[in-house]
Amino acid sequence: MGLKRQKQAKKTISFYKFNFSFRESFQILIDGTFCQAALKNKIQIKEQMPKYLMGEVQLCTTNCALKELETLGKELYGAKLILQRFQSRRCAHLKNPVSASECLLSMLGETNPHHYFVATQDHTVTAGLKKIPGVPLLYIILNTIVLDKPSQTSLDHVQAVQLGELVSPAQQQSIRSLKEEQGIDARKDGERRKRKRKQKNPNPLSCLKKKKKGGPTPPLKKTAEGEKRKRSRHKKQKMEGGDNEAAPAVTNT
Repeated sequence: MGLKRQKQAKKTISFYKFNFSFRESFQILIDGTFCQAALKNKIQIKEQMPKYLMGEVQLCTTNCALKELETLGKELYGAKLILQRFQSRRCAHLKNPVSASECLLSMLGETNPHHYFVATQDHTVTAGLKKIPGVPLLYIILNTIVLDKPSQTSLDHVQAVQLGELVSPAQQQSIRSLKEEQGIDARKDGERRKRKRKQKNPNPLSCLKKKKKGGPTPPLKKTAEGEKRKRSRHKKQKMEGGDNEAAPAVTNT
């Protein structure tokens, strides 16, 4: 494995980890075209994929991809045997299978919420993947597995998030968890959860005793200075009254 190719893969994986919250073990969604190319180039997918991506992987496919190989006949029998060894992810076409390309694109949706890597040689799938942000693409060139560089759609999405025009998947998840904690997320039946009210202590002002209206007012306390003034005034009046009585009456002769 070339050192330059390994460095480029590490850089690309870091891009998806940081901007789209990819974590190990990586889920690799594989179709029949990738298995056929691996068979022709003698690539052991189970052995080489974890080494190339430098982490644990889960190799998986869909029921539609398996059905498509069955209908194509004996030419792809070897690819079918390889694909059957991988885990089968449930798709929405269990009763009515569709083409592998249509099924893979439907598994990713508009935002690839399950963080799938996609391994394919189908140009129809590749063109559809480049319109979805956050989808790592794997394909085979000669006898090597290659992780494609991030698409322009992914780069534009990251730039929009950095400019504040969009909310990243990690931020969406944190918003959901905050809503659940606050009890404001919508239920399945469309109703909103009621927020639990915390018990509060009573208002201390409401616990004060109310004053009675119309009651007798308490008597004012007499100050020592007021009593002294009153006594001195009363004594002065008494002395003036006594002098008037002692004065002799004046008679005219």
